[in-house]
Amino acid sequence: MEIKIPEVGESIYEATIAKWHKQEGDKVVTEDLLCEVETDKITLELHAETAGTLSIKAAEGETVRVGSVIAILAESAGDAVAAAPIKEAKPPKPAAKKPAVKPTAKPVAPPVAEAKPAVVTTPPSPSPAPTSTATPAKSEGSITRKPMSPIRRKTAERLLAVRQQTAMATTFNEADLSRVMDLRSRHRDSFKERHGVKLGIMSFFIKACAEALKDFPEVNARIDGNDIIYQHFYDIGIAVGAAKGLLVPVIRDADHKDFADLEKSISDFAERAANSRIELSDLEGGTFSISNGGTYGSLLSTPLLNPPQSAILGMHAIQQRPVVREGEVVIRPMMNLALSYDHRLVDGRQAVEFLMRVKTLVEEPEEMLLEL
Repeated sequence: MEIKIPEVGESIYEATIAKWHKQEGDKVVTEDLLCEVETDKITLELHAETAGTLSIKAAEGETVRVGSVIAILAESAGDAVAAAPIKEAKPPKPAAKKPAVKPTAKPVAPPVAEAKPAVVTTPPSPSPAPTSTATPAKSEGSITRKPMSPIRRKTAERLLAVRQQTAMATTFNEADLSRVMDLRSRHRDSFKERHGVKLGIMSFFIKACAEALKDFPEVNARIDGNDIIYQHFYDIGIAVGAAKGLLVPVIRDADHKDFADLEKSISDFAERAANSRIELSDLEGGTFSISNGGTYGSLLSTPLLNPPQSAILGMHAIQQRPVVREGEVVIRPMMNLALSYDHRLVDGRQAVEFLMRVKTLVEEPEEMLLEL
């Protein structure tokens, strides 16, 4: 049986063999994990569809076209197929030594009497001779060179395109999370007991953004040539950090989901991203994105757009800070918020008012819970 690179999307034409979990000649059984392959968007796991002996045709790190045969499972001794030898990189041959060239003696002109120049005495300098500050070149043994993974290459291309092809601007604000923290504290145990997941912070922001997007359609829109595409649905992408790169899986119809559904989706995405099981369909079609740098301790940042979306919300770490409430200085759990937006489509006033609306909703979450 031939093991081929499967088709995973219209825009994906090749994949890289990231890791073989089985070795040449290994006996495998049905559903055994054979290898991981990376495309520029996702990582796939290929499992054995039948039992047999593995014959590997593509080495780790090799990039092959979609549909290529990367291995063969010989289901019986008579079906065994010899593996194509994997060529190993050979060290370059040393350059042939050139025969030494003997210097040719040149005729020396007879000495000519010359006038002796006047001897000029130079006074000693007040300052020492300058020393070289050039950093010596490092040897190859002191660095490690690794090719970018397909996901990392694609991420780099997309982020560079954001800078070059959009008029990105960012507006900032802060939110008092006192009520959100109080709600979570009072209902944490009962929420988990009833729904099987923790009540986190992210679900409040997803709800708030979904509601605010309804009031500011440009923030949920995208540019297509000379047209503006207004999207009357709210599919919100959640940035998830994975070992192989940043992924942004999408929660569909976020405005129709309750807090439990949102938390289950977030938990599911985080688990599958950690195990390289995010599917291409999970990443497509978002209308708006949220990135939470606060999970890593970030206090303030400028998130980059996720094209073709026109805006992204950046969340940050919660800090206990002094603020003024009703003329008194009190300590509150505060979070800095950042909204990056494409100024070609979203005006500054719309961006500021959208972020203010999100701030109000998370500071007064009862409005969302009661759907006011």
